[in-house]
Amino acid sequence: MKAIIFDMDGTLFQTDKILELSLDDTFEHLRQVGEWDTVTPIEKYREIMGVPIQIVWETLMPLHSYELRERANVIFHDRLIENIRKGQGALYPNAVEALTFLKDKGYSIFIASNGLVEYLKAIVDYYHLDTWVTETFSIQQIDSLDKGELVKGIVNKYSITSGAVVGDRLTDINAAKANGLLAIGCNFDFAKEEELAMGDVVIDDLFELKEVVNKSFNITLK
Repeated sequence: MKAIIFDMDGTLFQTDKILELSLDDTFEHLRQVGEWDTVTPIEKYREIMGVPIQIVWETLMPLHSYELRERANVIFHDRLIENIRKGQGALYPNAVEALTFLKDKGYSIFIASNGLVEYLKAIVDYYHLDTWVTETFSIQQIDSLDKGELVKGIVNKYSITSGAVVGDRLTDINAAKANGLLAIGCNFDFAKEEELAMGDVVIDDLFELKEVVNKSFNITLK
C-alpha cells in the first residue's frame, strides 16, 4: 500500500485560530480560582507546539501539581472542542484540494497526531475529513508517546510499502525517517527553520504536495 500520513495541528488544521482563545480561557479559569497569577503563556506554548500533551503542561506549569495540570488539560480540551464545533478554526488553504488529489491518485491517507482522541474526532467530524482519511491515530493510543512508534503502528497495520509523512515539526520528520518514508516539512505557523532543514522536502502550501508527490513517486499530475 502507498500512503500519505499527515500531522493535524499546524499541518492540516490551523490550530492558531482557536489556540490562543482556548488557552486564555483555561488560564483565566485558573486565575479565577487562585491557581495562576500571571499572563497566559501563549508564546511558550507556541515554542513547544507539537509535543505530547503531557510535556505541554509540564512545560507551561512546571511548579504545579500533576493533578492541577490534568485539570487544566481537561478545561483546555473542552474549550478547543467547543471552538472547533463553533467553526472558529479552519483547515489550511488547499487542504481539501490536496487530499482529493492524493485520494484520486490511489493514496491511502492517514492522520497521526499528538492531539488527543476526542479533539481529533471533533476536527475530523466538523470538516468531514473521513471523506479522504482512512483512519486517524492519536498519540494517546500508545504508551511511549513516541510519534515514530505511532507511525510504525500505521505502517504495520496497513502494510504500507511507500509514501510520506507530512508535518510541521521535527517529531513528524523523525517519524518519517524512522519508518523509511519521505519526510515532507510544512513551513506553516508553528514550524521552525532548523527543524524543517532535517526533512527531505519543504513546502509552503499544501497545494505543492501535487508536485512533490509527482516527482517523488512518479505519478502523473492532472
